[in-house]
Amino acid sequence: MGIQGDRRTFFQLLVSTLLVSVINFTVWFAITFYVYLQTKSVFATGVISGLFLVMTALTGIWFGSLVDHHSKKTMMQASATVSLVAYAVAFVAYQATPKESFKDPTSVSLWLLILLLMVGVIAGNIRTIALPTLVTVLIAEETRDKANGLVGTTSGVTFLVTSVISGVLVAIGGMFWVLVMAIVVLTVAVVHMALVPVNERPAEPAPDDSGEAGGRRVDLKGTVRVVREVPGLMALILFSAFNNFLGGVFMALMDAYGLSLVSVQTWGLLWGVLSTGFIVGGLLISRTGLGSNPIRLLLLINVVLWTVMVLFPLRSSIIMLMVGMYAYMILMPYAEAAEQTVLQKVVPYERQGRVFGFAQSVEQAASPLTAFLISPIAQFLFIPFMTDGAGARAVGDWFGTGVDRGIALVFMLTGVIGLIATSIALRSRPYRRLSDHYRASTPAAVPEPAPATSA
Repeated sequence: MGIQGDRRTFFQLLVSTLLVSVINFTVWFAITFYVYLQTKSVFATGVISGLFLVMTALTGIWFGSLVDHHSKKTMMQASATVSLVAYAVAFVAYQATPKESFKDPTSVSLWLLILLLMVGVIAGNIRTIALPTLVTVLIAEETRDKANGLVGTTSGVTFLVTSVISGVLVAIGGMFWVLVMAIVVLTVAVVHMALVPVNERPAEPAPDDSGEAGGRRVDLKGTVRVVREVPGLMALILFSAFNNFLGGVFMALMDAYGLSLVSVQTWGLLWGVLSTGFIVGGLLISRTGLGSNPIRLLLLINVVLWTVMVLFPLRSSIIMLMVGMYAYMILMPYAEAAEQTVLQKVVPYERQGRVFGFAQSVEQAASPLTAFLISPIAQFLFIPFMTDGAGARAVGDWFGTGVDRGIALVFMLTGVIGLIATSIALRSRPYRRLSDHYRASTPAAVPEPAPATSA
């Protein structure tokens, strides 16, 4: 069975989101590369990554409120327009500033440029919240899981393309060609989106927790109430946040581990290959769906993922690392699509933007916390432990010694913790309650759409 519903509009929105996502992440990777090449400061690039993750977490609930209180198409257009304006101002600032100023990691001009680009990239997150709510409107309930798989595919394509072009553009002309391309592509995206007719409910204030019109309120209290009213939903969001907390370990240490095994050129090429796993996983979902119980599938996928994370570090082998990470990449879209499919069914349509935003904020807040904590722990505890410490003496003969073995031990312990947490979740009461509620629920009611407009 194929995807049922307004397929034409869905695919146009998917292509538009792909274009905007590619350019936003190209800009962000490019400024990170550029800052490091100019300043040679690892601290500066670390601050950039940390700020990005923190701002993503802080803005999710607000963005969700905007999506609920306004036309989804309007908010997608506003998102691209804000990004376009921010990049245009950044381009002017970049051209007007002596390039020597960008070599100083404490330069006000440098951080002004970074903040302008951050505004443009973060504004793009509105689309990632609006798109799954439009899937609820445009796609029939029985095939939404397949549509969510295609949304995951766009994430994989974004990662693949971005990893290829951002470094090339920076090498050719610093941030000049990056910003020129960003301005051109976003202009095209805004014009294209204006021509796409989207059937959705008329824009009107969504109700707050008292049942009255909420206007422009963020309404965190009402959003939490809606989440708590669905049996087990808060537990699902917290479980995903815990997974992201553990996932921050890999975010912080994976590059160091990979670069201990191969050259930087090889590592960059391998990541381009690995990112195709996202595409493969998303395409598989679009053909097979997620089955009748996506909550159970989500937890079983996590069992496999954490098992992979325990096994691939057993040896200092780039082959084992690549096989393990490719399996991880293929399976991740299943986890993402499963969570989206559940939310689209059990959360009232008029609340979906805020709940998606709330989930994004809670889940994204976990990764940067771990990333900031695990680096010094690995550096000053696990690496010495497996280089010339007790660990090296006890298991070094078969496990190996050195920096990569210290990081490998962190990975394996993280995988074991993930397996224990997932096993507990599978046997937990919130899991059973959410599964029963999902199977018993009727699809979230979607108001009659307004006539299609091309404006």
